[in-house]
Amino acid sequence: MKTTLLDRFQGSLIGLTVGDALGGKFEGQTAAHILSRVPSLDALMQYPAKSLWYTDDTQMMIGVAETLITHQSMEEEALCKAFVQNYVSSRGYGQGARAVLEAMEEGRDYLFTANNIFPGGSYGNGAAMRVAPIGLFFRDHLQELISQARLSALPTHTHPLGIEGAIILAGAVGYVSIIDSIDKNTFLDHLFTVSSSSVFQEKIELTRRISRPEAIIQLGNGIAAQESVITAIACFLQSPDSFEETIGHAIFLGGDTDTIAAMAGAISGAYLGIDAIPKDLIAKLEDSPKGKAYIFDLAHKLFDLYADKSGSLIL
Repeated sequence: MKTTLLDRFQGSLIGLTVGDALGGKFEGQTAAHILSRVPSLDALMQYPAKSLWYTDDTQMMIGVAETLITHQSMEEEALCKAFVQNYVSSRGYGQGARAVLEAMEEGRDYLFTANNIFPGGSYGNGAAMRVAPIGLFFRDHLQELISQARLSALPTHTHPLGIEGAIILAGAVGYVSIIDSIDKNTFLDHLFTVSSSSVFQEKIELTRRISRPEAIIQLGNGIAAQESVITAIACFLQSPDSFEETIGHAIFLGGDTDTIAAMAGAISGAYLGIDAIPKDLIAKLEDSPKGKAYIFDLAHKLFDLYADKSGSLIL
């Protein structure tokens, strides 16, 4: 059965959430320690006995999606308000992110806070982890996608590498949501044109030469955008026809497993659609007020707005 565009919108947002929630169970652990707990992909997929709870990655993605649905663009005031309204510090926010969000909440100068905590601005992967809705919504308009991804990053990430990571991840999600079969080099050519720094472009070129999952670690597994965004893309490229293998590659690297798996899951879901995500993992996603039902609804609303904007029948 043909994968519809609605399937892809749902697949991307739910894929991000599943990758985040499953990866969150191993965040900060070494690859060796993870393998000692879950020695195979099957064991990893069966690991969560009961529920899967997402982290800050998904919570901030929800804020981006809500802002798009309300404004069809990244209105800074609305985006910050969404971040604050959704903010639950126990979701795994880092110390710097908590300080910035608390400045937003208290009406203080959050950009001043961000730039003082991270001299030169944060180059972490926090902007990239939440950007998938922009990749979907602006998939047909690359320059607008780039502009909106940049705007989505700025309230918390002003370092060029943090911004560029968000742009590249949005570009990856948008690109795969359009195609039905993937050619590795053509995809990487697209990302090369979207990128602007030698740091990311060198990682993209290295990805061309990676042929084994074990070699992905060369790209990094840390919280910096340049050590995780291309890593997530490489995890997808190792197994583009398998959602499970894609997030498995991300988690078995160790390190920042929740965010790398979230980004890889967003790309895989946008390419394969919702039916590729294991139903038992979706079933275990939390049923909180902004849990899986809410995220499915966000994806549907985002798709409906996209269809209205495009002015044509969307399959």
